[in-house]
Amino acid sequence: MAEILKGKPVADAIGDKTKEIVERCRKKGIVPTLAILRVGEREDDLSYERGAMKRCMTAGVEVKNVVLPADVAEEKFFETLKGLNEDEQVHGILMFRPLPAQIDGEKARNMLLPEKDVDGCTDGSLSGVFTNTDRGFAPCTAQAAMEILKYYGIEISGKRAVVIGRSLVVGRPVAMMLMHENATVTICHTRTKDVPGIAKEAQILIAASGQMESIGRDYLQEDMVVIDVGIGWNTEKQKLCGDVRFEEAETIVQALTPVPGGVGSVTTGILVHHVAQAAEKLSSGQR
Repeated sequence: MAEILKGKPVADAIGDKTKEIVERCRKKGIVPTLAILRVGEREDDLSYERGAMKRCMTAGVEVKNVVLPADVAEEKFFETLKGLNEDEQVHGILMFRPLPAQIDGEKARNMLLPEKDVDGCTDGSLSGVFTNTDRGFAPCTAQAAMEILKYYGIEISGKRAVVIGRSLVVGRPVAMMLMHENATVTICHTRTKDVPGIAKEAQILIAASGQMESIGRDYLQEDMVVIDVGIGWNTEKQKLCGDVRFEEAETIVQALTPVPGGVGSVTTGILVHHVAQAAEKLSSGQR
């Protein structure tokens, strides 16, 4: 049976580091603060917001909630975002996406200052991931996958890694982060031929296709660590499920993250850690 790589101990360890940074900042009179910019009342946004606020409270990070109606005018939205960029008391901004159709999402994404982009969505932050520099912050979910591998002592250097999914949120950034750790990386996507055959060669498999329970035994082999990034509600089973068919994978692979209780539980911890890091950079005069 596979070792189950639970997210909670990883998130707790990250939380301890976050508290240390927050304490150093507060001694300098700086209160790390996250602004959450939400348009409308999407339930998935509200759920993530509740989790982020709870994690912030535990770490000693303040939260400023900025909620705009779903039909907000584009001009008003950009005026609000500009104000948060300029507010020296705000160290990180979490902007929920997708935005409503009347708002230019690309413009909004890149209007965020990279040094406040704690969710790693701007071109500036992504350039930092691709060049392995500290400009901005990595996307939280991609970094969460990496933190799980490192916490459990899973060797990355020299390993064959396969990433299923090529989004800018997870697939491409996590592939680059694996490469920076000297893994040999293949990205599979909707036009890839024989994805199961390629996946089965992996020693580290990152499942980030967004296709619920699409990955089964034909993708898996025993010398494999599986990080399941996907999450969705299975109406038939009446439970949350990932991209991987957990019951099949558990009997085959070496190690596996659960859903829920895996990558998702680490993601909000990374977000809050980024806020603390952004505040500390400000306190030391870094940008």
